[in-house]
Amino acid sequence: MRSYATYESPLGKALLQLKYSPNRLLAFRMSQWLVELLSRESWQVDLVVPVPLGKDRLRQRGYNQAGLIASALAKSQHLPFSDRALWRVRETLSQVGLDATARMKNVQGAFSADSAIVEGKRVIVVDDLYTTGATLSSCAQALLQVGAVEVYGLTVGRAYSEIP
Repeated sequence: MRSYATYESPLGKALLQLKYSPNRLLAFRMSQWLVELLSRESWQVDLVVPVPLGKDRLRQRGYNQAGLIASALAKSQHLPFSDRALWRVRETLSQVGLDATARMKNVQGAFSADSAIVEGKRVIVVDDLYTTGATLSSCAQALLQVGAVEVYGLTVGRAYSEIP
């Protein structure tokens, strides 16, 4: 799991802007930051997947900010992208304000994956923000259960308190 920078201004403001307004140019710029991270790793990647939103949240916003970033990353690196490989099987509470234990419980078993898309693949899961790792961990678990070979995580921001 790698994050581009700590979640503080101006990055925090940019992530909030993207969360509530589908700015494709901003998403592209954030994807290029993730390209920088990816270039430092020796990861072999077969597929790029965003952390999915629940149906209700997706309906409210009209888009998935992680999907915008992940799609731009995949396109710029000539990698396959799928927003159908991983989905939420149930709505979850917002993770904001929850401690690490509550976050893990909140997303435990919340995701499922399509074996026809991910089996035998090395997958990057993209999200906007890493706080405790609960969401990425739950996504990775769902992908591995249906046959993904390896799962990596990339996020734009990382909560400062979580950096060693």
